[in-house]
Amino acid sequence: MRECSRRGFVGSISTLAAAGLTPTVVPLLVGCRRPAHTMSLVDPDFQPGYLELHQTGELQRRGQELWQRMESCSLCPRQCGARRLTGEEGFCGGNSQLVIAAYHPHFGEEDSLVGEDGSGTVFFSNCNLRCVFCINWDISQGGRGNRTSLESLATMMLRLQEMGCHNINIVTPTHYSPHVLLGLDIAARRGLRIPLVYNTNGWERPDVLELLNGVVDIYLPDIKYAESVMASKYSSGADSYPTVTQAALLEMHRQVGVAQPAEDGLMYRGLMIRHLVMPNDVGGSKQVMSWIAQNLPRDTYVNIMSQYRPMYKADEYPDIARRLHRSEYREVVEHARQLGLTNLDIQGMSLF
Repeated sequence: MRECSRRGFVGSISTLAAAGLTPTVVPLLVGCRRPAHTMSLVDPDFQPGYLELHQTGELQRRGQELWQRMESCSLCPRQCGARRLTGEEGFCGGNSQLVIAAYHPHFGEEDSLVGEDGSGTVFFSNCNLRCVFCINWDISQGGRGNRTSLESLATMMLRLQEMGCHNINIVTPTHYSPHVLLGLDIAARRGLRIPLVYNTNGWERPDVLELLNGVVDIYLPDIKYAESVMASKYSSGADSYPTVTQAALLEMHRQVGVAQPAEDGLMYRGLMIRHLVMPNDVGGSKQVMSWIAQNLPRDTYVNIMSQYRPMYKADEYPDIARRLHRSEYREVVEHARQLGLTNLDIQGMSLF
């Protein structure tokens, strides 16, 4: 599961309750405030791609196709084959029952997603990557969250739109992609019209991404590792992570192109890549930047993230058992600039 905040979390369960969030989901990862208005402020001329797919019935058809992949699960690159439709849990920890940890306006995401009134995040429980340093391990690997229905998922999306959120930001959605499409179909029928952000660890099957073509407006993937040995060591044997994620990023770019904010400062479409710089170059950060520069446009949006801290089982691994040094982060940023990458989100400007 991904690092979910750049600015830290504020608030409490009581503040979420006061904001009118329903008790169907335990409100974790708190980072919200209630907008002053109850209508999403997005470009009135914007129309998300999923609306047309809903109107033609294609969105539901694709959701049903993905649903059948849970019969012997092949939704993610692990292809664990779990019979999720009969209740068996996959490697990710999920079966066919949707489990959600929280939903709320979130202010710790990129500025062009947050805007004035927040990104409408829906945090799914469980995860296919299972990193040993996960900051949200109790959700991603402990399965913390509440069971909910597709109708309830649609209601959450609509509630976030009503609260003024600028987008629907589905966090760690890979293993619940069938539920996302079917819930989105219900929400579109009931009036959802804001952009969909697919907030993923990056380890996605290109053939599944093809079914998301036209559904997702903004892809927000990680690219965590440049080398398979590191991916295997720190993400539960995911040795295919570098090559699979690279292919996934190329497919995402093909679908949505370069991310550039609109005149109102908000992002409506495009690929927004995140890379978390880790201690001792565990992620191969310079190699990651080089790959991006060689394979994607130089103005590809790249958020070079500096907030790594040792969480969960990180203390058991000496190379990642400390915080990041300023010099380590600075070297990656300088390398990205030297490569000619021009659309960088750089944290900690005081370091330069």
